[in-house]
Amino acid sequence: MKIVLISFILLCIALAAVLANHSLKAKNNKSTSELKLTVAQQGSKKMNNIGSIKIKDMDGNELSLSSFNGNVLLIVNVASECGNTPQYKGLQELFEKYKKKGVLVLGFPCNDFGGQEPGSNEEIKNFCSTQYNVTFQLFDKVKILGKDKCKLYAALTDNDATGTKDIGWNFEKFLISKNGNIVARFPSKVKPLDKNLIEMIENELEKE
Repeated sequence: MKIVLISFILLCIALAAVLANHSLKAKNNKSTSELKLTVAQQGSKKMNNIGSIKIKDMDGNELSLSSFNGNVLLIVNVASECGNTPQYKGLQELFEKYKKKGVLVLGFPCNDFGGQEPGSNEEIKNFCSTQYNVTFQLFDKVKILGKDKCKLYAALTDNDATGTKDIGWNFEKFLISKNGNIVARFPSKVKPLDKNLIEMIENELEKE
């Protein structure tokens, strides 16, 4: 009788061990699956923050966009021979009105639309200064269409905040938060002093 009882107890212990091992494997498999899913989801996320991107100023000096953190940015692709070129005046007015509050206008010359920005950096800078008294910062001419699209505009035109549509024409505008997040996008026809644009800028200024 004792032998039978001992055998039964040993059998129960063995069965319990098998069940415990099976449960552990199932848990590990679930954890692995969850990890793979998390990695896959993270990999599919688009770049919504531009802080890590490096750009060049008109003198060829490289800098990181993170250097502008703490300021609200309005990024604009500009051109000197476009029907929208007079928007330089509005951009300068906006900059002068809000610069002390922490708003920076960043202009990126581009010749991708109708060849309307053919000049050199020096020519562009001289034009903006003499014709529109521009004092906000201008940068090295960039490509924003096709396979040679610069990293900044690759991010601005492929993110979860403003979508995946290519730039349509000169003087499109992107609003960037104080910590470098892409907030909003405005088409060329929206002028720099547009009521809705100003309202969104002021909302971003109020945020920490």
